[in-house]
Parts: sequence; structure tokens; C-alpha cells
Amino acid sequence: MANSAVHDLVNLLPGGISDVSILQADNHDAWDAFVETCPEATFFHRAGWQHVIERAFGHKTWFLYVENDGQIQGILPLAEIDSRLFGHSLSALPFCVYGGIAAISSGARSRLDQAAQALAKHLKVDYLEYRHLHPVHPDWPTKDLYVTFRKSIDPDPEQNMLAIPRKQRAMVRKGIKHGLQSQLDEGVERFFQAYSISVLRLGTPVFSKRYFQLLKETFGKDCELLVVTKEDQLISAVLSFYFRDEVLPYYGGGTDAARDLAGNDFMYWELMRRACERGYRVFDFGRSKRDTGSYSFKRNWGFEPQPLFYEYQLHRLQSIPEHNPLNPKYQLFIKAWRKLPLPLANRIGPYIVKNLG
Repeated sequence: MANSAVHDLVNLLPGGISDVSILQADNHDAWDAFVETCPEATFFHRAGWQHVIERAFGHKTWFLYVENDGQIQGILPLAEIDSRLFGHSLSALPFCVYGGIAAISSGARSRLDQAAQALAKHLKVDYLEYRHLHPVHPDWPTKDLYVTFRKSIDPDPEQNMLAIPRKQRAMVRKGIKHGLQSQLDEGVERFFQAYSISVLRLGTPVFSKRYFQLLKETFGKDCELLVVTKEDQLISAVLSFYFRDEVLPYYGGGTDAARDLAGNDFMYWELMRRACERGYRVFDFGRSKRDTGSYSFKRNWGFEPQPLFYEYQLHRLQSIPEHNPLNPKYQLFIKAWRKLPLPLANRIGPYIVKNLG
């Protein structure tokens, strides 16, 4: 749908402060300048996600914004996934833990909300999804599955070490005693090796290497690869995002040697240590499903879970979709996937995961 067609669609709605527009390449700087200052915006509202989602997965995006007197007042990045296996959705934003509307006025927020609902109806999707840190539509069905873990960190690395609960702190020191080393990487090869081994162990499909290359190319210094080694042997690796005063470890994994060497424990400590020394003040440990291994791991670090509000406006469905590994109908698939050879899993996985979002 062309930008003018979207204007025709949203102009049928009750009046707002301005027309709704679709983000174009020549307006990325203005969009990102708004993201940088809007309190409701997150790293996952950045304009670069439009490029990443379209190039890595081939999905149509609808990055909507509202202006008033030439100034952006609100944004809503949306992506459409149309899959025979997993349905037809319009979400803000798939592949991201946070999303939804970010606005500095109630008028802009309302206008974008109405436009998204009208667009979802026009596209005949199964559902419209917002991924907010706070409730926006209490009357919509919501998924009480995910939480996030965020915590302030001290400027002094030693204070951060002491803030880690005793048993977890012992695991970090175990990694240090094993002589593990951390270093930054510009390429994704070593990261992808550790990550793909981990997700196969979990029985979930892997993202393509091209996806991670696009993240690095698109977000530059704000997308960082930290690799942990022992005597030049790869142990673990993490891809993190940086936004304002926050560091967000987002994708990570470890080789088979990582467990015995406390590789992942050391890795997250090194990320925290490096971040606080560079002036970052919030460590966002990211999303986990309740009562899972990653949920317990993050609590062991002294982080407390905060609920995420994934709200759904159902259009052609009668209930919220459950496309996650905890769904019992996926258990046979998970068990079978774990048995695949790594090269085969890495070849097939991207074709599946691109439609999960």
C-alpha cells in the first residue's frame, strides 16, 4: 500500500493532531532523533528495524508517525507477518521484546492507535499486537507469559560484583579462576557459532547469520559482539544493544565447554563490567518466559521480574496465539529438533523462525 493510500485510510478516522505518515528513508534521522528523546521509546523503536526486518525476513513494515508543525509527536513501528503455519499478524514489533506506541501527546497516541487498528482491519490480519512495558488497552486480551529484567548498575565494578548474590558471584569468580578472557569482535562468525550451538541444545530454530550481520551493519557501534575464550578456544558470546544509558544483552550462547567453565556467567559479568566503566547505568537482562531456566538464571543475579504487557486486538482469531516453546503441541518438534546435525539445523532454522516473530 502506498503512503497516499494509508493517508486515505486513516483520514476516514476521527480527527487527530496531524496526518499519519509512513517512514521513508529520507526521514530516518528525524525519527531516530525523536526516539532518542521520547521517554516511551526504546531501542526497538529505532528506524533501523525497518531495514533489518524487511531485508532479513522479507516482511512488510508499516512504520507510522504523526507530525505537528513539522515535528514528530509519536511513532508506531509495525511489521506484518503472513505465514501459512503461524498465521497473519500485524505487530509492534516482531523480533523485539518492546514496541508499541511511543508518543509525547495523547492526541498523537490516539491517532496512531486508531490508524493501526484500521490498518489491521484493512489487511485482514488475524490479530494486532502491541508489546508495551505498561498496559495501554486493559480491555484487550493479554499474554501473561513474559517478564523483563532491568536493574541499575553502579559506576564502580566492584560494587556491582558485590551486588550479585553469593552463589551467583561464586560462578562468576569460577570463570575468572579458569582464566577466561573477553574481547570485542567486529564479525559475527564466532558469535554465531556459540549462539547456534545453544539454540540447537534448546530445540529451537536458529536465526540466519545474515540477520546478525544486518544488525551489526545497521546499528554499528550500538550493536556489540562480546566473545569469551580460553586459550583462544571459543567458550561463549553475546550480542548486545546500547541505548541511551542502557546495555541490553539480546542474543547469546555458549559452546559445550561453557557449562564446566562458567562461561556464560563470566560473559554477562564482563559485559556488565565493561558497560559500567563506559558510563552505562542500566543493565537490561531482557525477556524471559515465567518459570523457565533463563528466568531463574536472571533472578539468581539479583534481578527482579517486571511484567510485560503484550496486548492483542483479535480480528480473525477467537483466542491469543501461543507460538512459543511452552505450548505442549510443540514438544515433539523440540525433541526432534535437538537431534538434528548442527549444519542442517542452521540451514533449515531460518525459514521457520522468520515467521515466528
